[in-house]
Amino acid sequence: MSPDHPPGLDLDQLRGLLDRERPGLVRGPLTGRLIEGGRSNLTYAVSDGASRWVVRRPPLGHVLATAHDMGREHRVISALHPTEVPVPRPVLLCEDEDVLGAPFYLMEFVEGTPYRTARQLAPLGEERTRGAVLSLVDTLVELHTVDPAEVGLADFGRPEGFLDRQLRRWGKQLAASRNRELAGVDELHAALGRALPASLAPTVVHGDYRLDNVLLGPDDRITAVLDWEMSTLGDPLTDLGLLVMYSTPLGMPDSPVSTTAEAPGHPSAAELVERYAERSGRDVRAVSWYTAFAWFKLAVILEGIHYRYTLGQTVGPGFDRIGDLVPVFVDHGLTTLQEG
Repeated sequence: MSPDHPPGLDLDQLRGLLDRERPGLVRGPLTGRLIEGGRSNLTYAVSDGASRWVVRRPPLGHVLATAHDMGREHRVISALHPTEVPVPRPVLLCEDEDVLGAPFYLMEFVEGTPYRTARQLAPLGEERTRGAVLSLVDTLVELHTVDPAEVGLADFGRPEGFLDRQLRRWGKQLAASRNRELAGVDELHAALGRALPASLAPTVVHGDYRLDNVLLGPDDRITAVLDWEMSTLGDPLTDLGLLVMYSTPLGMPDSPVSTTAEAPGHPSAAELVERYAERSGRDVRAVSWYTAFAWFKLAVILEGIHYRYTLGQTVGPGFDRIGDLVPVFVDHGLTTLQEG
């Protein structure tokens, strides 16, 4: 298959659908390319030579529809587009699997750069890096300011018992990939359960909010928040805790999993929490619990990757070192909870 016709994207079928559903939108032959960097769902850039769009669809051979719910992603960006939260303009949702072999949606192409590592951020310089990361907090505050009922998302999740369900869910994930002794992980899981905080009033939560899930424009402002597949209604501090975790230096420069915290000018985790508290007006005194939970959640995800690696189910560089990272994340989680 040629680069202009990547696997999972039948451009003739797509063109036919768009001509039927959005006549006049496409003005020339379509070309498409896979956008690298997605961790789950597949993302393609599509163009007719004059305009550009993005197609999101589940991975090839996907099995669990609930894990790759295109209707859910399309719904949340459709709801948020009229708000101050920067999301791409949705164009069309297609749930007919005969078109591309799976449900998908089309949205506008937004200009911007994703920054995934401290090394990529470094050329911006200290001042611009600081501004970019602080804008990440400000955009999170905007998201958590949105009234779900006002944008048609009142039934987008089940906020009651949200933290307890999250903790049980990731505990089950850990059990499903357990094939070695992992010091401290059960202690961390149990300690999180004992210290479960009372949730704040529910908001729309992104579920995977960090710098490499947004696009930055030339002025270092966020042009779009992407990858809404984990979004729901729940406790807003879960988003903040994850952002704090990703803003904590790992002290492992060659790690296959990186944070941006080592970039010169990157604000400290404490600064991010203070800015969020000041701008949102929320009580963030329990943020250590949410950050420790983020360390636990990532430890479980990494252990799952390591487990699949031991079974020969992963391909590519870096997977052989993922297993060594898991105890580091567990230790960070225990330390964060104890210090909190």
